[in-house]
Amino acid sequence: MPDGTTFTIDGREVSAKPGQTILQAAMDHDIYIPYLCYYPKMKPVGSCRTCMVEVEANGRKMTVASCTTPPMANSTVATNTTQVQDLRRDVIELLMTEHPHGCLTCHRIELCGPQDICQRHVTVTDRCTICPKNERCELKDTVRMVELDLRTPLNYHRRNLPIHADDPFYDRDYNLCIVCSRCVRVCEEVRFDTALTLTSRSGVALVGTSHGTSLLESGCEFCGACVDVCPTGALTEREYKWEKAVTEVATVCTNCPVGCQMVAEVNKYGKVVRFKGDLAGAANNGQACMAGKFGYDYTNHGSRLKRPFIREDGILYKASWDEALARIKQGFSGRSPGEVAVITSPRGSNEDQYVAAKFARLVLETPNIDSALNSNSALLTRLAERLGSGGATNPIWDLENSKSLLVVSGNPTEEQNVLAVPAKKAVRQGAKMVVIDSRETELTRYAAVWLRPKLGSEAILIAGMARVVLDEALEDKQYVGSQVDNVDALKQSLWEFDLAKISRDTGIEESQIRRAARLFAQSGPGAILLGSDGLSSTSSELLADAAVDLAAITGNIGRVSGGIFPLYRGANTLGALDVGATPGEDGLGISAMIGAMVSGDVKAALVMADGVSGYSPTLTGLPAALENLDFLVVSAVFDSEITASADVVLPAATFAEQSSTVTNVERRVQLLRIVSQPRHEERTGWETVASIATAMGSDAFDYPSSAEVFAEIVEKLPAYAGLSHDRLKTGGIQRPVESTTQAGTPILFSDSKRHVPAISLNYNQLKSSVSAKRVTFAPGRVLSQPERDVVVRKLAEMNTIDREQLIQIHAADAKAAGLDEGSLIQVKSEDGHVLARGRAVFESPQTGLVGLTTLFGELATRMYDLETPDWSPLMPGLGFSQVTLERAPAEQGAGAAAD
Repeated sequence: MPDGTTFTIDGREVSAKPGQTILQAAMDHDIYIPYLCYYPKMKPVGSCRTCMVEVEANGRKMTVASCTTPPMANSTVATNTTQVQDLRRDVIELLMTEHPHGCLTCHRIELCGPQDICQRHVTVTDRCTICPKNERCELKDTVRMVELDLRTPLNYHRRNLPIHADDPFYDRDYNLCIVCSRCVRVCEEVRFDTALTLTSRSGVALVGTSHGTSLLESGCEFCGACVDVCPTGALTEREYKWEKAVTEVATVCTNCPVGCQMVAEVNKYGKVVRFKGDLAGAANNGQACMAGKFGYDYTNHGSRLKRPFIREDGILYKASWDEALARIKQGFSGRSPGEVAVITSPRGSNEDQYVAAKFARLVLETPNIDSALNSNSALLTRLAERLGSGGATNPIWDLENSKSLLVVSGNPTEEQNVLAVPAKKAVRQGAKMVVIDSRETELTRYAAVWLRPKLGSEAILIAGMARVVLDEALEDKQYVGSQVDNVDALKQSLWEFDLAKISRDTGIEESQIRRAARLFAQSGPGAILLGSDGLSSTSSELLADAAVDLAAITGNIGRVSGGIFPLYRGANTLGALDVGATPGEDGLGISAMIGAMVSGDVKAALVMADGVSGYSPTLTGLPAALENLDFLVVSAVFDSEITASADVVLPAATFAEQSSTVTNVERRVQLLRIVSQPRHEERTGWETVASIATAMGSDAFDYPSSAEVFAEIVEKLPAYAGLSHDRLKTGGIQRPVESTTQAGTPILFSDSKRHVPAISLNYNQLKSSVSAKRVTFAPGRVLSQPERDVVVRKLAEMNTIDREQLIQIHAADAKAAGLDEGSLIQVKSEDGHVLARGRAVFESPQTGLVGLTTLFGELATRMYDLETPDWSPLMPGLGFSQVTLERAPAEQGAGAAAD
């Protein structure tokens, strides 16, 4: 269809964009046509027929479904002729036979409340007033528009199905389902999962789980997309299920680096009662993850810290802000720069990070500052040195059109969930995926090649792929010849990378290395999703070098649907790096800080603890380290293991109570908006640090608002030039705003003329990072394993997974430990904790590698059962551990949970 197809709807001339249907064009011009099965960003199917319209073109009239029919030039569309209205009414009447409609067709619908007695004696289960989606129900809007008669000619038949409230986070009441199949299609077409499907019950089509009876075993990732698209009360969030929102505010999720734009629904008391993906969000296209969709409620919790506290004789007492600031001044005064440290929140805004960095260097005069989850900063720092920015070179949704994907040492389906959605879409569309990871993750199930190398040998493996690319002349010769510098030195260094030697040191067969290289180089635009899980700082730097070199010689830097996407933790870790809240060469990073606290070298610290958990794999030593300090100040949302040894505790505002900015993985700067006002004495991070700096005698922190802080950031950082709070109100903007080729400027997906410097690789240096001959536990997690039996049991009325755990070990390791295949074994950490118990299977591809694959449903159940209000920081990642293997006591069983 050509640009600007012009036609008429109800006498109004409109123009349709290429590829649009009549319904989509009408929506763009604010012309209402009722629909039920259609939903934006999903394929139209035309199954409900509610959107029927009359089209006249070339002298012919026809009645069509507007959601599937493209407009014809100069045609005339009528949406409300008598014939169309009658047809639409007949369709809705058929729907009413299987949906409660005692209120839907009643003229008193606006007058009745849930407690009112129905004057028509309609049964309780047939009333809209007891539906959790009352007044936000699309079906009700459609019925009102159609104006059905009070009594429909067809009888309503209640299905009498049980309400499924036994899985985490949301309820399923299929008595209210109109079988529009939106939930099934969003799961299949948008999320590329198959947790829900259409089933049959006594010859009647219904929605149900695709495997078994529970979402836990059917592969649900609890993203909530099905809940957001449901037009009735069939699928609803369990928390605040009956709450009615009075306002909606667009803001940003601060639980991971994707930075999903969300819509917060707020009730009349100022509580956030629902969180849903914003269809206008450029970073997420309306999608969210389990933590983003259901992990927002902590901002409403009654146990939040409401005022400052000061510790006296081991007990925290209430204090005023002035008293707390005076104590902080006293505690930090007289300390040398090396004795103090600042740890910023991974959720902290750019303004928070900038003011904290300014405070550390100007007031405390210390370089010891880092973001709490920046446990391995080497990856981002090295990418920034090589490419000009630690962020992704391309937009996230560029991935959906990639033809090849290389995923290295990361688990994006869990830790950067929405970033994995376009990657999965690319595979569905024919792209080839190569996964390099010792663990079985969800993306390994999409992979054409899954390589499980020895831990630490990932850089050697990628360098080996680069060697194959050059040996077989698969490089992008035009790109390499014109835009890759130092390529001859790279080629010379790769002669040292003999595939036989690489195969020996990585444990991967030569044929597999060649196949992986060919798939990545020959398929088309290729993107690298680059993580550093389980790797040291040195290994991460070498991995970044090898990945950039591979991307460069294949022409995937500065290429649409190519590029490199770093996989890191912390919602605003990149923002912290941008504004200087990182240690640099002369300071201590978070891992080194913890060690210095334990040794006594660091004696005082300021910790911004929103989103910081001492149970995170990279921060397990933090609580004990904080106990060793002489003086500790913690700004936190809740009392926790981080505040347990604090001398001063300050109440922190959450994402919902501030107007500030964050920078996501694709360098998109986005605006957090005030959703609800602070109810007590909470302060944002930048306000807290500015107050401390002022109390300590500095006059450089007098900021009237966060907008002025951001203006200072823009003034000092060229990458943020041209941005402002006002400009960001219309949506997030990728920095830098104007692409240039100046030194230090990030290589953008549109910057196809930028030169990329190649780096020579040293084999012995890369080999030194390979893990020593110890046994490493590399647990994995996937959404479903239909090939294995799963038993779902009820525990306190909730579903739980009960299945035998299979621990993958190598026959050589089993022999060394005196174990047999099929015997019950347990995996113990170096400190004696049992990490896993199960039945041994000889399926590990490497000596020294122990694997175990669990289901995501088990994690979802654990998170839902946690009593802590802010559970998302407690989500355990798939880390690596040095372990020993031993026979398990017989009474323990093969399905026992790990410690």
